[in-house]
Amino acid sequence: MLRLFKKYIKGARIVSVLAPLAMAVEVLADIAQPALMSDIIDVGVVNGDISYIVSKGKVMVLYALAGLAGGYLCSVFSAIGGSRFGANVRRALFNKITTLSYREIDNLTTSSLITRMTNDVTQTQQMVMTGLRGIRAPFLCIGGLVASYLLSPRLALIFLVAVPLLAIAVAVIIVKALPLFAQTQGRLDRVNTVMRENLLGVKVVKAFTGEERENKRFFISNLELKDWSLKSSYLTILLNPVSTFVMNMSIIALYWFGGNMAAHGQIESGKIMAMLTYMTLALMSLMQLMMMLTTLSRALVSAKRINAVMDTEPRIKEAASPELPADSSISFENVSFRYNDTDPEFVLKDVCFTAKSGETVGVIGTTGSGKSTLVSLIPRLYEVTKGQVKIGGTDVRKIPRKFLSQFVGMTLQENVLFAGTIRENLRWGNETCDFSEIERSASDAQATEFILSAENGYDSQVEQRGKNFSGGQKQRLCIARTLARGAKILIFDDSTSALDTETDRKIQKALSKLSDTTVFIIAQRISSIMHSDKIIVMDEGKIESMGKHEELIKNSRIYRQIAVSQLGEAALT
Repeated sequence: MLRLFKKYIKGARIVSVLAPLAMAVEVLADIAQPALMSDIIDVGVVNGDISYIVSKGKVMVLYALAGLAGGYLCSVFSAIGGSRFGANVRRALFNKITTLSYREIDNLTTSSLITRMTNDVTQTQQMVMTGLRGIRAPFLCIGGLVASYLLSPRLALIFLVAVPLLAIAVAVIIVKALPLFAQTQGRLDRVNTVMRENLLGVKVVKAFTGEERENKRFFISNLELKDWSLKSSYLTILLNPVSTFVMNMSIIALYWFGGNMAAHGQIESGKIMAMLTYMTLALMSLMQLMMMLTTLSRALVSAKRINAVMDTEPRIKEAASPELPADSSISFENVSFRYNDTDPEFVLKDVCFTAKSGETVGVIGTTGSGKSTLVSLIPRLYEVTKGQVKIGGTDVRKIPRKFLSQFVGMTLQENVLFAGTIRENLRWGNETCDFSEIERSASDAQATEFILSAENGYDSQVEQRGKNFSGGQKQRLCIARTLARGAKILIFDDSTSALDTETDRKIQKALSKLSDTTVFIIAQRISSIMHSDKIIVMDEGKIESMGKHEELIKNSRIYRQIAVSQLGEAALT
């Protein structure tokens, strides 16, 4: 927690110093009040000196106003400091997540990252705000103890029993509660996972009438979260009754011993009242300090989860000596890949091939044969485990990532659109492209007709995740976005699956005109790739065969089976 505070309090360092100073003013004012009241009773009231009472009363009013100003300013400064700290952590965490590769994100899980970005950051932010304001508790506690000792060293001995009792009780409770807080955050991750899956897959749930089953999944996850929350709460709620019990017993002891001392003339009544106020202030502030420790315990768990993301080292890093590719040719040299080092099997096994600049390469194969994984290695969405992937003769690991992202454009299987306008979505990968390039890309993607038929054309709104467009329309918009990027290598990962054959054919025709661009097309339909310069047939992570359509019909068993199942026996002639 301290590590996070030191690093991300930047921009709020001044207020983080001013807040405790303002609170110190309030504490000093609070500590002065009981002593002034004691003087009023023991001097003014006993002697009937009205002018003394009035003068001391005025001083008390001034102290009260000073305390009011100090408390208000402390609350303002701590709110500013906590909010800026939370904003800094949230921004740094988001920036860190964007640097992670697919592999790290898969390991951390999306739902857990969402929890860390929201709930965990809020917990640490709350701790900073509480900490900046909470300096009141230790100041008041120490001030109350010192003032009590100055009034009556004998009565102040009551604190020697009360304070250790409270400290021991709190230490035991917090030690037992820490692992429960960690379990609670883990269960919150699970609730977010179920909720996210259902919100994103709501159409599937409705289509399969799976509401009852998903309600049961959420009920179980939510019940587990509730149970672990209660387990931690059962411990933390003990703090208040234990603290109240100790404080009440201390007050009884004060009345008992103070009354005996007053009866023997060893202490004045005003000092006993002041002692009572100081004892209440000290023990109440100690209770607040204990509750702060509970908040700190939760924040420590959250800070650990945040630091776990911050400390994650991306496997994909910039090269020490970056190089640029000579052209857009691509070569795979004995490439093998597995998602985790602990996986026994490789997803890709000893893959070798070369694609010349300007070639169109089709990729087809059985389900789960590694087609998408293959093309994901080109823009370094994943890092190769063995071998080399080269662009223009340069290992992709030596190419600057920013340059590589501009050099390679990719349309993924999942058609993701962002809230905004169609124009903004098409420019998302290339903010410098002008409107003529957007129109050309939309035309090549066969998207112009439905864009212009919308009420505001290119300025029509795209709702969250593009839910106001059909699957085919979203695919065409994603293809147009990739084309507008102007990249020298284009990858289309099964990006025409929702399109009819005629629209698919028109898009393939438009792609064939990109003579200086290397194009990779992953497809399930033979018709989408049959005119490619080279077709790669994948099977169980290996290249089963490679060549043109006519060659593969003769030489590839898998390709021939796919062709016959889609085109009929005529495909063999």
